[in-house]
Amino acid sequence: MFIVDEEHPIAEFKPSEKEYKIKPFDKLSVRITTNDGFSLIGVGQGNTESSYRRQQQGFEYLVEFDGLIKLPTLGRIPITGYTMREAEEYLEELYSQYYQSPFVLLSVTNRKAYIFFNGATKANIVTIPTENLTLIEAIASTGGVTEISRSYRIKLIRGELTENPEVYYWNLRRLDDLKDSNILLEANDVIYVDSKPQYISRALREVAPYLTLLTTALSVYGIFFR
Repeated sequence: MFIVDEEHPIAEFKPSEKEYKIKPFDKLSVRITTNDGFSLIGVGQGNTESSYRRQQQGFEYLVEFDGLIKLPTLGRIPITGYTMREAEEYLEELYSQYYQSPFVLLSVTNRKAYIFFNGATKANIVTIPTENLTLIEAIASTGGVTEISRSYRIKLIRGELTENPEVYYWNLRRLDDLKDSNILLEANDVIYVDSKPQYISRALREVAPYLTLLTTALSVYGIFFR
């Protein structure tokens, strides 16, 4: 799985200079206040502490398949293709028709990265938090490399998988190499930790059923023909 042809160029990693752009099926946490911090939308009735906590976290809204998002007061509006900053400014402009000095804070709550181990027989999905996530943090959050992992050969696949994605290699075996692992992951990054060949264990797994059958046959023979 994730075998790279020899002709496929190995990219030289550079920190991403592109800001994340909102896509269909993103979940956006939206907090709308005035510039003095007073919440305009989303203040519920009932428990004050609960309402305050929800106000601070914001409310989640789904970007629909057609790129529209349904928000209070505004209804359905187009949102895809905007960066976080552009979307905040856009919503502030729209809400200024209804409120004085609106202040909008947005974050994507369902950004994910995918990590594969042991020949892709083990996989984990890691949520990228608002404060971002580094390569080493993502691997650590899944329990770290296994005893058969090649820590010196970690592959990062970035971009649309169907449109010639970029491929990077990382070496985390030596302490000197860890300084290069403090890279920030992007949504839908795929991390593949290569594993050592397991020829002997694989061969044993292949012959194990036959050995079991032979042992059973010998046991039967010993019972009836001894």
